[in-house]
Amino acid sequence: MDMRRAFLAISISFIILLGYQYFFVPPVQQQQGQQATEQSASQTVQTLAETQQQPSQISQPVEQAAAITPPAPNVVPDPGQAVRPAKEITVDTNLFVATISERGGVITSFVLKNYRQENDENAPGVELVKTSPEQGLPLTFSWGSSFPQDTLYTLTQEDVVFSPDTGTATVELRAQIASGLEVIRRYTFSQNDYLIDHSATVVNRSGQVLQGMAGLQQRNLPFVKLTKASNWLFRGPAYHDANGLHEIKLKEFEDGKQSITGSIDWVAYEGTYFMCSIIPTTDPVSTLTLDAAGELVSIDVQSALDTLAPNTEKTYSHQLFYGPKKLSLLNEIGANLAKVVNFGWFDIIAKPMLYLLNWFYGVFGNYGVAIIMVTVILKALFWPITQKGLKSMKNMQKLQPKMVKIKEKYKGDPTKMNQEMMNLYKTYKVNPLGGCLPMVLQIPVFFSLYKVLLQSIELRHAPFMLWITDLSAPDRLYLGFDLPYLGGLPVLTLLMGASMFLQQKMTPTTADPTQAKIMMFLPLIFTVMFVNFASGLVLYWFVNNLLSILQQYLINRQRKPAVASGS
Repeated sequence: MDMRRAFLAISISFIILLGYQYFFVPPVQQQQGQQATEQSASQTVQTLAETQQQPSQISQPVEQAAAITPPAPNVVPDPGQAVRPAKEITVDTNLFVATISERGGVITSFVLKNYRQENDENAPGVELVKTSPEQGLPLTFSWGSSFPQDTLYTLTQEDVVFSPDTGTATVELRAQIASGLEVIRRYTFSQNDYLIDHSATVVNRSGQVLQGMAGLQQRNLPFVKLTKASNWLFRGPAYHDANGLHEIKLKEFEDGKQSITGSIDWVAYEGTYFMCSIIPTTDPVSTLTLDAAGELVSIDVQSALDTLAPNTEKTYSHQLFYGPKKLSLLNEIGANLAKVVNFGWFDIIAKPMLYLLNWFYGVFGNYGVAIIMVTVILKALFWPITQKGLKSMKNMQKLQPKMVKIKEKYKGDPTKMNQEMMNLYKTYKVNPLGGCLPMVLQIPVFFSLYKVLLQSIELRHAPFMLWITDLSAPDRLYLGFDLPYLGGLPVLTLLMGASMFLQQKMTPTTADPTQAKIMMFLPLIFTVMFVNFASGLVLYWFVNNLLSILQQYLINRQRKPAVASGS
């Protein structure tokens, strides 16, 4: 077997898999995307409004009441309500600043303090509420069609005061409409926790029986500016139930909304690094409805049909998590929320690798150093296998003259040629597959680290040294002027390409001169491919190349065993 052809095949696989997002995913057009979002959001509101039910009280049979569609976010307020400006209240914790409006009792803003929109000290914090009131805001509450989602609530307090004992504070809003239905919404915040307790108590103040389904609705747009990489990664609605994690791509909504019946652990809108999730804590969810119009994602969580006698009430409780997709943080919360951090096929390797990166970060305080240490450990683990593979390739190179003679002698008899080749391998104890095995084993490790560096929030805006200030972004050294296409000079990427070229020159080859020349183009191809990869991944590949060069150098220094001449 020709080892260089096998290496070429594996390298081409790398190119196909790694180059997909850069050559087949179209760049995001921000302006057109924004216009499309606004248009699709307007269509969503219009569609919902057309399906709105008009009666203010529900006294229909259970079958009819269960079919009620939640009203649109922009429902006209109840005529019996006094028209007045809606006040807002601000909740300022150590982790975020949230704003709650009396109009609908919704969260109109949620800004994270520890994460910035851009890698700039003066950049604003990440805003998780990107929708407008016309598109729908998190988190509107409804109870059938008898309680409009944008009902004007009344705050029961002027300020938010955190308890010195518990570190928590509660915001309460009350609303009552002409039908006699009253809703009391409560948000309980903690100074040092992204987890929020939310409850909605529905009270029947009328003199008749009322029926309805409680609904909690959330609308989301992407949290941060989209890039080629984020456009390739998953973003959209996801939920977890007894069957595991379900991530629904936006293109799957082209045929309409999706409804799921049964209990769930949580439902969320997730981006690459952040998420807005709803965790039911009382009644199991009866119906979960997911929909998308362009980039606008709608999540509706509905309970089963409830009947309230006069002067009775029912409370619906949820927990909310608006924050970073940090694995250690989500594991503490429970409810299988950590399953949202999903590395796909490589999950079983990627998560231990992430834990190892975090451990080294705890020791050195630098994720760049942590990547180098992980690379050294991985190279040490693969060292014996790689050693055998490199020796096998070196021995194959020494047998090349004999292999050429066998090919010439038996070129008209392929069966005999293969038989003589196998005898040659057996005589000199050479394994033709030995050179392939180390690379094949390292492919899953490479892609696991690739997913970790691309998706883990720990690497977002994490600096290394000198010009590398973000290990999740491409490597660029800015020279005071922009280079075409690149902007800055990809110094680390060029060093990686140079190291790969040197490694290629030092590695034994059994290919003919034409194939050998073709193989020398691989470092150039990989350099072009890596230009837009995360600098953390380039750092891993560069250090791995240096260690491979060291290993090849040590092998080349060993005494060369003699190979008998003749056929």
